[in-house]
Amino acid sequence: MSEPIYMSKEGILKLEAELKRLKFEERPKLVAEIKRAREMGDLSENAEYHAAKEAQVHLERRIAELHEKLTRARAIDTDKIADDKAYLFARVLVRDRDRGSEIEYTLAPPEEADVDNDVISVKSPIGAALLGKSEGDVVEIKVPAGILTYEIIRISRE
Repeated sequence: MSEPIYMSKEGILKLEAELKRLKFEERPKLVAEIKRAREMGDLSENAEYHAAKEAQVHLERRIAELHEKLTRARAIDTDKIADDKAYLFARVLVRDRDRGSEIEYTLAPPEEADVDNDVISVKSPIGAALLGKSEGDVVEIKVPAGILTYEIIRISRE
C-alpha cells in the first residue's frame, strides 16, 4: 500500500470538488469537442481534433492523479494539533533578520501548498526549516538565492 497523505478536511473536500468537476463537467465537454472535431473529416490534418485529444490525455492524467491522492488521503483534525511549536497547519510569523521584514507562512502538506497565499509545503526548504520550531527560535534556511535567517515571532492556529 502507498504511503498516506495527511491533509486537512478542507483540503480533501477541495480535491473531491475538483475531481467531481473534472469528471462531470470538463470530461463531457471534451468528449463533445472531440466528437465535433471528428465530424469535420480527415483526422490526419485536423488540428482541433488533435488539440482536443491532447487535452483529453491531460485531463485523464489529472483525474487519475486526484483519484490516487484521495485514496491515500487521511484527514487530520487540526484542532488537536498542539500550537506550542510550528506543526502542520500552524501560522508562523517570522522576521527576516537581514531585511527586518516580517512575513506569515502557513505550514501545509505539499498537496495543500499555495505559494501565492504564503501557504508553504512542509517539504519546501522554508517549511522544513520551520517545522517543529518554537517562538523565539532563529533558523538559517538555505534557499536557491542564498541563506535566509528567520526569527520566529509568533505561532498560531487562526
